[in-house]
Amino acid sequence: MVQAVPPEQPVTRDGSDVAALPAPRPAWEARPVSADARRIDESVYVVQPGDTLRRVVDRSGASLEAIARANDLDEPYTIRTGQRLTIPAGRYHQVRRGETGIAIARAYGVEWSRIVTANALVEPYVLRADQRIVIPGDGGGNGPSRADRAAAFRLDIDDILTGGEPALASNQAPARPVATPKRVLPSNAVVTAPARLAGGGFLWPVDGRVVKRFGSGASGERNDGIKIAVPIATPIHAAADGVVAYVGDGIAALGGLVIVKHGGGWTSIYGHASKLLVQRGQAVKRGQTIALSGDTGFADRPEVHFELRKGRTPVDPAGQLPRT
Repeated sequence: MVQAVPPEQPVTRDGSDVAALPAPRPAWEARPVSADARRIDESVYVVQPGDTLRRVVDRSGASLEAIARANDLDEPYTIRTGQRLTIPAGRYHQVRRGETGIAIARAYGVEWSRIVTANALVEPYVLRADQRIVIPGDGGGNGPSRADRAAAFRLDIDDILTGGEPALASNQAPARPVATPKRVLPSNAVVTAPARLAGGGFLWPVDGRVVKRFGSGASGERNDGIKIAVPIATPIHAAADGVVAYVGDGIAALGGLVIVKHGGGWTSIYGHASKLLVQRGQAVKRGQTIALSGDTGFADRPEVHFELRKGRTPVDPAGQLPRT
């Protein structure tokens, strides 16, 4: 029977919490976000002598990207005196250093995926301090309050992949991977993937029986990965070289969870773990043990949930793993 557990405490069938190394709070909990977006009405701005697009942004309160899109401007965003620029209407949040996309979305009670779409954000989805982003929706109406929507906010893997990294200062470089789990990467440090996927392809994370395959099942429920049945406490191995992007239990359905970025847009995901053996920001090698299997989250049995993603798109692992 599938066991429903609250997001705060994914547990094993014997009732114990997921075991993990000591770690800081997730980056999206480390810095609270004030929902103080500025509402801008649509207007026309006439470019003055000496203006740059950055100066127009500061004067108008809209985002650089929104103004550029509205006026078909491409980098380096050259504008000329007397040019009439459309300033698009919207709610604009000014990002502060250390804020994450997830925290911003939660503060406004808006799905992060909607913010990604509204701002045409692309990989690696790293925000910069003082950047302005559009917050979709009008923030009012007769629906649930912003506080109620924020309280109901639930994470998914796509949120972590695209909105889990803290905003950097404009001239700040991402952190380098750490060598061992003994050193904890601060919550305000950004994790970056390797430039490319290392040779050799992907390994199976465990040796077991595939009990649920990729795609839609008979019930119509979609599985973005595969489920592999294994005994409790089976070592789970990194499918390829990479950097750990997430360790925790923030997604109730998946229980103990590890996410590894591999480069070339590839990410691997390992769920239902009973013990987490790596830290966010840690470099891992192909075949390295990163967790122990369990039946945490909404597992039907002791099993490992394994996903591969290319960018934001789930990919059937069967086509990427060695034939058994």
